Amino acid sequence: MRELTQPATEDIKLVEVFHALADPVRLQIMGQLAAKGRDSCSGVGETIDVHRTTMSHHYRVLRESGVTWTEMEGRTRYVSLRRKDLDARFPGLLDAVLTQLV
Repeated sequence: MRELTQPATEDIKLVEVFHALADPVRLQIMGQLAAKGRDSCSGVGETIDVHRTTMSHHYRVLRESGVTWTEMEGRTRYVSLRRKDLDARFPGLLDAVLTQLV
């Protein structure tokens, strides 16, 4: 299995975070993760009407930009928001975005 690319906190770049936030599906994923805290990729994808391969693309963009963290447990991938890391790099950004999703 391929290793997951996830930037260190100090390597998270604002332009990449903005790119990740620029898509309505990714914002929907973020809203669900903010509400649940952590969920499997399939769990989050159940409520979003997008093809599975498209969801994989969105998860990759969020992960590689530093917005989410993905962990493997067996064959299941679990995703969570990198709230502490994003708050450390860009204070208030995540709260501002999530407030607009309500």
